[in-house]
Amino acid sequence: MNKIRRIIKKLSNPRVRRRLKIGLSILGGSLLLAVLIKIVYDIGYFDAQSLKNAKNAEQPIVHTLLTVESAQHIVTNALKEDASSPKTIVVEIVNNNNNNLLPIIVENNKVKKVAWIINMRLFFVGDLLNDQGLNLTEGIERQHNDAFAR
Repeated sequence: MNKIRRIIKKLSNPRVRRRLKIGLSILGGSLLLAVLIKIVYDIGYFDAQSLKNAKNAEQPIVHTLLTVESAQHIVTNALKEDASSPKTIVVEIVNNNNNNLLPIIVENNKVKKVAWIINMRLFFVGDLLNDQGLNLTEGIERQHNDAFAR
């Protein structure tokens, strides 16, 4: 009992009360500021996540969007040719089950070659080897040897 009376007597001092009010106000303000910062961070984080998800949703699906015209557009842009009269023409899209790597047959000056479109962006003409070391370009040429016989 004696200890409680002593604590009550010390707290009744105006100087101690004022310091206690200041301390509690600073503690409450800092807690309020921390909660406010956390809320603002979470809102910004979720906005950024939704923006990232929206950009991922806009990415094209290769099998449904790749046509001869879109492949021609990719080839024309990669070779920096005139879109109205391109020198390199896409003859055929070779269907395979790979979404990221699509072989196409292009013709330039009556010479047909196998070209590759990777992720709807990268385009190149040349030999492509798989992980076992087999030449995929030669395999496509053998499958379509009537197109290259001319």
